Amino acid sequence: NISIARASQNTVKILEDTANRNHYQLLVKPVEFNITCTYGSKTIEITEFNGYVERTVAIPDGVDPGRITTGIVLAADGTFSHVPTAIIKVDGRYYARISSLTNSTYSVIYNPMEFKDMKTHWAREAVGSMGSRLVVSGTGNGQYGLDKDITRAEFAAIIVRALGLKEGEGEVKFGDVRNSDWYAGYVDTAVSYGLIMGYSDSTFGSADKITREQAMTMIARAMKLTGLNSPLTEQEIDAQLSGYADGTSVSGYAESGIAACLKTGVAAGRTSSTIVPEGYISRAETAVMLERLLKKSDLI
Repeated sequence: NISIARASQNTVKILEDTANRNHYQLLVKPVEFNITCTYGSKTIEITEFNGYVERTVAIPDGVDPGRITTGIVLAADGTFSHVPTAIIKVDGRYYARISSLTNSTYSVIYNPMEFKDMKTHWAREAVGSMGSRLVVSGTGNGQYGLDKDITRAEFAAIIVRALGLKEGEGEVKFGDVRNSDWYAGYVDTAVSYGLIMGYSDSTFGSADKITREQAMTMIARAMKLTGLNSPLTEQEIDAQLSGYADGTSVSGYAESGIAACLKTGVAAGRTSSTIVPEGYISRAETAVMLERLLKKSDLI
């Protein structure tokens, strides 16, 4: 049984209050999507899926579809977060196509974002897009911190947000991640979806800067979730890496992931002839790679 209904007045009020507090503009009344399965006398609610499920929300007359920056999903605590969203046109009518791995209440918002230090930067559009979609945030005073390196904890949080995954609430298994840490839920989710691993069963290295090969390995794992990735042969991996002078310096565990990112165009070398696998990835590069992941996966 598939149920699509207008959200209750209480839910609408919660969303409107959250939007107002964060200076977002709610453009569409929230819609609740629910799926249950019944066999005999037993009925269960299906809350999670093993692949993205599309929902379409009609854009009301009078709302400019160009002003929609992202779809959002409502959490149990009244907050909401990004879900991959594209604007499509069917029979002359505009819709927000929302792709999600869960059931919940959805709406769309207007949240234009531009950072002062990105106005002339090559990654300006990608950073603005990811900021408008609530995937990345600035460092304060209207700055994005474009060339700052990013930590493993920050990268885990950003990739979880980009994919529209629910922040975890379980016990994090790593000894160096406390449940009270702001990133604990994101690490929990990233680990549960197989996006990231610790250095060992007890060490995650949250504050360590993430390298380009670590980041591309995580993105390649995310590609499996979005349906973009297909296994590469050893010959295909060698062909992708051999085009770069430092291709032989890529760590063994990262070879297939980097090759997949290069082949799909989700990532590129730092220069036309180098990958710089052990170099640190910047905040600007992170936004660009994740926007490409979502675009090439046809999620935005």
